[in-house]
Amino acid sequence: MPHPQKGKHPGGHPGGVIKDVYKDIKETDKSGDMARNFMNNQENQLRVLFWETTAGCNLECIHCRRIDVSKQLMESDLSTEESLKLIDQIRETGECILVFSGGEPLMRPDIFQLAAHANDVGLTVALASNGTMITPEIAQKLKDSGVQRVAVSLDGATPETHDMFRKLPGSFDRAVKGIKYVQDVGVSTQINCTIAKHNVHQVEEIYSNAVNLGVDALHIFMLVPVGCGVEIEESQSLDAEKYEEVLNWFYGVSLENKIQLKATCAPHYFRIMRQRAAAEGITVTPKTHGMAAMTKGCLAGQSICFISHKGEVFPCGYFPLEAGHVRKRHFKDIWKDSEIFGKLRDQENLEGKCGACDYKTVCEGCRARAFFYTGGNYLAEEPFCIYEPPAYQVQKAMEEMKDS
Repeated sequence: MPHPQKGKHPGGHPGGVIKDVYKDIKETDKSGDMARNFMNNQENQLRVLFWETTAGCNLECIHCRRIDVSKQLMESDLSTEESLKLIDQIRETGECILVFSGGEPLMRPDIFQLAAHANDVGLTVALASNGTMITPEIAQKLKDSGVQRVAVSLDGATPETHDMFRKLPGSFDRAVKGIKYVQDVGVSTQINCTIAKHNVHQVEEIYSNAVNLGVDALHIFMLVPVGCGVEIEESQSLDAEKYEEVLNWFYGVSLENKIQLKATCAPHYFRIMRQRAAAEGITVTPKTHGMAAMTKGCLAGQSICFISHKGEVFPCGYFPLEAGHVRKRHFKDIWKDSEIFGKLRDQENLEGKCGACDYKTVCEGCRARAFFYTGGNYLAEEPFCIYEPPAYQVQKAMEEMKDS
């Protein structure tokens, strides 16, 4: 079966890969209107798919989404044949970024074959790694197989902080070497960092390290209680006030434009960005705020999804509610017809203050956190948000008057 050419959306869908559209419009005076048109045209189109290629990993990180961490490949991992078929199905669904994750994806002996196939059919290929297995030879293989960006996790500004979190002495230094090996072959690099109590005091140094290492992007993740994260939720999760403080700091450094910055699992950031910009008399557009102006907070089941090593399809990697299974159903059908995805795509389904919020179109709250803290209601209000929407305040006042 022939595959759609890169740059063409299957079925004639308008738009393109976000980074390419951004390059075309970022300097225009009408970039704000063009960004809104792009987002409207991209509604419910798959932009990024994270695929847990294996649960096998050489580390045992305390925040990992996996509880059944294994230092060997899992028997339930999709086979090479199944994996190649899945890649074809993903491409039939849309032109997206395919992120090979894990576990540690470099533990799969066929990972370069899979990356090359994904690249050949027109997907944008990235790989998320802990970095410790990357050698000069591995870096060259990643480039040769078409990987366009490698994201390496550094969960601290110092070896002591990172190594404690990763449960492997020397893992920080090995990860930094891995980043440099990838840079040496000319592949884009990114640092991922989970911000929690153990490293929140280091955020400025984490940012400085990323700049000094010459990576192209720093993505910070706010902890979501899933997998092993459930076990450390009480000891490691930031409270709502600290969460707000970190995101306000992140907005401030984003204005330096030294590297690409993205707040992940932190939908409040897109509210904070607009509040801060409004206070400065600035309208948020790609020209003023980069690619952050072309997206929104929680994209789970709307523009992104996650496929487990077993083939389960989830709204995101931190949202363990199965929307379908690729061993039982074509991925394109799951993406189009899943009942869970359908509910997530309708903002009118949001409850509590998220439903009444004047920023819900750009935030929506973290659906995975709502799911965890309510025991299953993923449409409930975000539990770690301090913002009180005016409409919600009026609603509460009216209810209090009715009760009195």
